[in-house]
Amino acid sequence: MSRSERDLVSALRHELAAITPQRKCCRVTELDALADPGRRSDVAIARTVHRLSSASASRDVEASPGDRALKRARMLADTDASSHCRSAFLRGRILSRGSLSLASGRIHLELVLTQAEARHVVTAITDEGVPGVFRVRRGRGVIVWKDRTEILDLLRRLGAGSSIAEIEARGVVRQIRGELNRSVNAETANLQRAVHAGMRQARAAAELLEEGGLPLGGLLQRVSAARLANPEATIAELGETLGLSRGVAQRALATIERQAAALREEAALP
Repeated sequence: MSRSERDLVSALRHELAAITPQRKCCRVTELDALADPGRRSDVAIARTVHRLSSASASRDVEASPGDRALKRARMLADTDASSHCRSAFLRGRILSRGSLSLASGRIHLELVLTQAEARHVVTAITDEGVPGVFRVRRGRGVIVWKDRTEILDLLRRLGAGSSIAEIEARGVVRQIRGELNRSVNAETANLQRAVHAGMRQARAAAELLEEGGLPLGGLLQRVSAARLANPEATIAELGETLGLSRGVAQRALATIERQAAALREEAALP
């Protein structure tokens, strides 16, 4: 990722970390999700844990952080679990065990958990309509999201509205820039083809005029002289200078090229 993309991911994480759920059940749920950060050491997470702890009643401190997260995930996998608590848990798990990558317009989100917890989380998020792909990687359970729209909708749902708006704005700019580049490239290619065709037609016109086989004042003689004088002009521009339609000028140039090719073939005969 570029520096600006890393900064945007950091801003998104801080935006999620700044959220304090209104419901007590959601605060306790998110605390359980944040209690097991793995190897990650994050000031934003520490501040969030402190803030949520201050706003919540005592919780199960005897269980290990991993056991608390697993127990909570198992509860949220139940069909009767609330959507708001599921969102709070997923937000906490993304902060503590999630990895978000932005690179050249592509986006990738994954959670690395124990296999048991990951299976419960997959059940819960599938019920919420934001399913991820479950994989086993080096003995761990990994939940992966790759679809851009699904990831942005999920993160917006979890509270990252401002950061998602910035990601979408950058995507629009990147799309416009790509379309502009394609348009410029296509225009350049068309111009190059037109220039090459004009030079080829000018050479053919010079051969016929030098040979003197064109009737003076005739259509082919007029078009040949005009093309020789203006090899870079488009066919439409050439026709306009002669008072001809584009179609008439194009057919005349095609005839000129055929006659010049015939002359070259005759000259090559023994």
